[in-house]
Amino acid sequence: MQRQSRDHFDASTIPDDLAPIATVLSKMLPGDWRSLRPVIDRRKCVKCSLCWLYCPVQCVTEKPRWFEFDLAVCKGCGICAQECPQRAISMVEETGR
Repeated sequence: MQRQSRDHFDASTIPDDLAPIATVLSKMLPGDWRSLRPVIDRRKCVKCSLCWLYCPVQCVTEKPRWFEFDLAVCKGCGICAQECPQRAISMVEETGR
């Protein structure tokens, strides 16, 4: 294998005082900055579990007859509402924050 003609960068030029990234645990949850929240119309929900399957943060919890959302974890992305074939989930604006 041939060696590159020159190095990608000079590592000695990287400053030592860069901001610490992901070194301090933040207590903030996605629900703290959400602007939209999911609301389920239980009359329309057929419990197909597509909302649970597609949720990127797994905030959907199963109940005996329907699904609910853990709003502390939900980031309000709306993927659940987009994927619901029955249109049982709607995204509403967050109020009272």
